[in-house]
Amino acid sequence: MTRARCTAIGMVLAATMALAGPVAADMTIGSWNLKHLGWDNGKDLSQVAQIAQGADLWALEEVMDSDAVTRLERQLEQQTGEQWNSMVSHEVGRSSYRESYAYLWRDSAVEYTKGAVVYMDPGDQFAREPYLAEFRDRDDGQTVAMAAVHIVYGDSRADRTPEIRELSSIWQWMSEVYPGTPRIIAGDYNLSPDNAAWLPLREQGAQPAITSGASTLSETDGQYAHLYDNLWYDSGALDVTGSGIVQYPSLLGITNAEGRSTVSDHAPVYLTLGDAEPGFTSAEAGDNSSGSASNCIDLNSGSAERLDALPNIGPARAQDIIDGRPWQSVSDLTRIDGIGPARMREIQDTGQVCSI
Repeated sequence: MTRARCTAIGMVLAATMALAGPVAADMTIGSWNLKHLGWDNGKDLSQVAQIAQGADLWALEEVMDSDAVTRLERQLEQQTGEQWNSMVSHEVGRSSYRESYAYLWRDSAVEYTKGAVVYMDPGDQFAREPYLAEFRDRDDGQTVAMAAVHIVYGDSRADRTPEIRELSSIWQWMSEVYPGTPRIIAGDYNLSPDNAAWLPLREQGAQPAITSGASTLSETDGQYAHLYDNLWYDSGALDVTGSGIVQYPSLLGITNAEGRSTVSDHAPVYLTLGDAEPGFTSAEAGDNSSGSASNCIDLNSGSAERLDALPNIGPARAQDIIDGRPWQSVSDLTRIDGIGPARMREIQDTGQVCSI
């Protein structure tokens, strides 16, 4: 069958699903960049497992050793008394630095069905080609197609946007490889979901599970910067009932610095399907409100790193904000060169700025 024929079939099936409405499934699906999992870096797998048991299916990024995933799986089994399973991709990367992706799931809730494959990347657009697979909810039989992604960081945001734009090709390819199956792309994108580079993916009906807050741990306790981690899903095909950023240091009773050292510099993110309830140890784990004290960005006290997470604010303008303190309102940002009323409203509309 030709690629064009497959594409046409995939589009017809996607349209049919959209007409039928969102499908039901009862799973909590998460994504977590585990910061060089498998290196000799003091990783505490017991702490990782305490958080990971809160979801049924995980896409993991920055896996450096498949044996570490197996050890994490065993930790989960010891802590939960349940069977867990996993699979790891081959190493991907263009330079001497290479990493893998992994999927990790609770056997009682989820089963792997088919199609575990690293994207062939015919245009060589990705430094680390995404890893795809299909899974099934054991209770109702609903399948979900997953793609795990870790976008290159590069020297600037401009280095990240080509891979982000190319995700629309991944999205289309998933409809060919897993026809009729709702899709989720999960990962660390190194770019916030409000960037214009996401437009090609949005135009195909994908949307982010998380639109506000931040997911990377700053050096300061309780503070987070950048909404880089997310799950993009079929907005017309999946019944997404919740989502959140798991601020795991507070759940484990450790500092941000300890978390960055023994767990990860990224907080895990998740979404829930149907009647699923996330199993994280505190209701705060699912708090995705940009107005919470730990998530919002304060113009009068936020670090340059935090301020840079806002749209239209790079390192130079972040320093301008610091130099221009105190601020009385977001609208006052128009005093900064290059921020006019339109750009100021974009910043305001994100809901990421703390009330002043």
